[in-house]
Amino acid sequence: MCRHLAYLGPEQPLKHLLLDPPHSLYRQSWAPRHQRNGTVNADGFGVGWYADGDPVPARYRRSGPIWADQSLLDLARVVRSGAVLAAVRDATLTGADAEAAAAPFASGRWLFSHNGAVAGWPDAAAPLVSLLPPVDVLSLQARTDSAFVWALVLHRLRSGEAAEHALAGAVRQLAEAAPASRLNLLLTDGDTVTATAWGDSLWYRAEPGHAVIVASEPYDDEPLWREVPDRTVVTASRTEVRLDPVEDLVSVSPKEPCT
Repeated sequence: MCRHLAYLGPEQPLKHLLLDPPHSLYRQSWAPRHQRNGTVNADGFGVGWYADGDPVPARYRRSGPIWADQSLLDLARVVRSGAVLAAVRDATLTGADAEAAAAPFASGRWLFSHNGAVAGWPDAAAPLVSLLPPVDVLSLQARTDSAFVWALVLHRLRSGEAAEHALAGAVRQLAEAAPASRLNLLLTDGDTVTATAWGDSLWYRAEPGHAVIVASEPYDDEPLWREVPDRTVVTASRTEVRLDPVEDLVSVSPKEPCT
């Protein structure tokens, strides 16, 4: 269910990240190598990126398959960024809300993507609705499980939780309500990338002091890629990558640093 990627590093054209690598996100839309559920990610795609001096990212999203969008070829050739989040989608419910359901979701400086599915959607998630302010429920960006997961995460961020605690806490809530869920989440504010591995593949490639990529799967065969263990939170910047078990971050107060 979906493939996604986040990049922090020197500015480069979007095509160098999304189109050019031999196993790029573009190719993963029809031929993923590590996807555990589903085979084709043709129900929409999106890319979000940050420009120098502007903390609010831009987005380009479409409801069709990435390979059918001719405008992306020109866009990806000329747009450059040092912070990117992109995704291709295999919908839980095909056709729901068109491009509004395509990641990345956004609010303020944040970009977010969900690779997976909430098992038993929507019934299993119904008990969690009461955790959200009514206005958050009424303003969901789409009628999908991913949009609801984003609402849970965003509520935690707005409440002052650090990104790693917000993701870990939301994953724990969802896993308790719907135990068979797959909850690989990806979040960035343009300076850091935070992600969870929960039920599907997740990898990272780090060149400390230069660049970091966190992705559903490697986009090439370079030996720098490392697989993330299941039920782990990744916290990455251009200088370092940290891996923590989800449960360790759930048990630590979100207002205090994790040691």
